Amino acid sequence: MSVRKRIWKGPRGEPCEAWVATYTDHEGKRRLRTFEKKREADAFHASVAGELRAGIHVPDSQSVTVAEAGRLWLQGCEAADLERTTVDAYRQHLDLHIVPLIGAVKLSRLTVPMVRSFEDKLRLDRSPAMVRKARISLGALLADAEERGLVGQNVVHARARRRRRGKDAQIAARQSNGKLKIGVDIPAPDEMRAIVAALAHIPDAARWRPLLLTAIFTGLRASELRGLNWDGVDLKRGELHVRQRADRHGTIGRPKSEAGERTIPLPPMLVSVLREHRLASGRNDLDLVFANGRGSIEHRNTIVYAGLQPAQVAAGVVNDAGEAKYKGLHSLRHFYASWCINRKVDGGLELPPKMVQQRMGHASIAITMDVYGHLFPSGDDGAELAAAERALHA
Repeated sequence: MSVRKRIWKGPRGEPCEAWVATYTDHEGKRRLRTFEKKREADAFHASVAGELRAGIHVPDSQSVTVAEAGRLWLQGCEAADLERTTVDAYRQHLDLHIVPLIGAVKLSRLTVPMVRSFEDKLRLDRSPAMVRKARISLGALLADAEERGLVGQNVVHARARRRRRGKDAQIAARQSNGKLKIGVDIPAPDEMRAIVAALAHIPDAARWRPLLLTAIFTGLRASELRGLNWDGVDLKRGELHVRQRADRHGTIGRPKSEAGERTIPLPPMLVSVLREHRLASGRNDLDLVFANGRGSIEHRNTIVYAGLQPAQVAAGVVNDAGEAKYKGLHSLRHFYASWCINRKVDGGLELPPKMVQQRMGHASIAITMDVYGHLFPSGDDGAELAAAERALHA
């Protein structure tokens, strides 16, 4: 390996010079790169030496651009039979966020500072949640390219490993995973009581009241709610069995994970409401509990704009503009989680974390604690400690 200065004459006889870094790759082939400045050639020389020692170097000629690697990644996702909605989301991340900013960059030239710059540019006009999703998709893209031998290392994962050390990990977690707040992201108990009471008085209440009460008191995902069939509702035993879901394209399939298949107990009030709904609604070809007027899968936006948001306005749960305070169905899922977690003296079920995980259908307890861990009682309540101390000295 060497760095040398090259001098030659141009087409008109003018003197030209450049710095050339040469090396031999792991296959024994001689490679070179040309730079305008010596310090650039020296930096490349040192970087390649380290990559060759680690066995992760990929020459530019064997590398592809981020956009090209992205297309290969999506083809692999489709070949692996990932859900259509998942592949569509990945394609949006690639086309709308990744390719416009770094699509022309070759993978071999992608660095950790470039990933940081990519994120900084995204933050100018994207939400924190979208920045995180785009970064995760870029990491998955690079992992796929690494397996294909198109790049020597995944710089997104390398940056994540660095940030996990020390206080950076705590800062990154707070920035990307802001804690859900009662009254901001999760309806407060008083707000939910008002919403439940208002459900009987909204337009088309017979259609929306059973659906929204089921969402509130079971915590089903929107896809699970839309795909729920009567075979999964046991009114005699007061249980709801989640065995299928409907994606945004109206395709019914199994839950996204094994943990998504679960059994959820139904409160007596909800059992009565569903029994009445079953008698009133009749059967449909798909045997759906909450079919639309044509007997088909209800559209998510219809539920939100015709059911959830009018219920909030009727209940007075609104923002400063007089609009519904909580915009999506996931707020009801968050409420159910908080209801499972809250202490019994506060009107909750006071369930342990593992049972909350099972009720929510989370793939791991880590997901439950990452999202809802701050809602669990801290165990340092002054009154409880005082009572425990008195019992100890009795």
